[in-house]
Amino acid sequence: MAVHDRISITEDRLLRGLASIFHRLALAALTAAWAFHLATPALASDFSEPWKKADRALVIDAYEYNSIDWQKLSGDKRIVGFINKASDGLAPPYSCSGEETAYRLCKALWKRHAVARELFHTRKVVAKALGLKWGAYHLARPGNPIEQAENFLEFAEPGPDDLMAIDIEENDPTKWMSLEDAELFVRHIFLRTGRYPILYTNGTTSRHIADNRYRYRLLSRLPLWYARYKPEIGIHFPKGNWRGYSLWQFSAQANCGKSRCPYRVAGTPNDIDVNVAPMDAAGLRKIWPFGQLIESTDQFMVNVPVPIARDDGLKGESRITYASVAYPVHFDKLAATLQASWNNAVLGAVPGIKAPASRYVDGMAEFVALRRDQMMRIANRDAARLDPVATASTEADRAQR
Repeated sequence: MAVHDRISITEDRLLRGLASIFHRLALAALTAAWAFHLATPALASDFSEPWKKADRALVIDAYEYNSIDWQKLSGDKRIVGFINKASDGLAPPYSCSGEETAYRLCKALWKRHAVARELFHTRKVVAKALGLKWGAYHLARPGNPIEQAENFLEFAEPGPDDLMAIDIEENDPTKWMSLEDAELFVRHIFLRTGRYPILYTNGTTSRHIADNRYRYRLLSRLPLWYARYKPEIGIHFPKGNWRGYSLWQFSAQANCGKSRCPYRVAGTPNDIDVNVAPMDAAGLRKIWPFGQLIESTDQFMVNVPVPIARDDGLKGESRITYASVAYPVHFDKLAATLQASWNNAVLGAVPGIKAPASRYVDGMAEFVALRRDQMMRIANRDAARLDPVATASTEADRAQR
């Protein structure tokens, strides 16, 4: 067997081996990434009426108009925490002026603010005395988000073990704080306290944040306090960085009445909000008050290598560079982009070969085959310079083409 034939066979095996390894690695990476993107199976059991499980911890959240009988409430040992409404938008002005009606309204708003704050701190003392974990939420309204953050901190005076939450009722900036302002609110809370609040919102708003997590880098990574008054979550859960909820508000005035209620808490009225955690009481006490960002599902794809032209690579004149991948990562679009880059940078550099307009299903394999044929032609050409017989066969082969 001629030397160049043995070289061609060895190169053919090597290239086929490289192609096989490349495809296996790519398939494994995409499979693992996609599996990672799906909801965590361990949480599936907590997506269907988890409050019916006796070992799941419960949390009450209330506002100033909910009546509480603390002696009766403390008898329910599943109740681990109590989250009370704190501030509401911007603080009302203390100094009032204007005509009589406006002046009286201004004074009434300030009095309501002061009474609500006094009740808040009274409940805080009682709840902690009963061994309950304490938390506070801010009802986010339109207006300066930094001033709202300061209003919340002044109102709630959160301690290091107190949960903090921002309440965005829905994605309507005419009625509630915009998501862009909420990012500023969250950042300011962190700068002042060193901790992040959790995010309370509904399914529609949370899915919008999850789908646009590249825009809402902080909101999309806050622990999620999820409001949904149906017995199942299933496919309705927002995904994104949120594989599971930190708290699920499953019972409220919307689905709790005199005749039927998902869960009744002794000592509270029908309009009290009840929340379930995807863990037992000991587990919830351990992670309370949350305060840290959850892991991003997109970080493993932050940077990808940029393909280089073959000629530049052979000359050693190019260095590997990396480009950021825009959020969110869609695997079909990413695959199409990488395929186009491969065709332009590699196939387009092979002499006599143009990058195809249509998508190659097996781009790497096809390149390997083209590269193998090219190397065989080069080997035959070099051998023909030394072997007259090979030269004749090469010329005859060229004539047939």
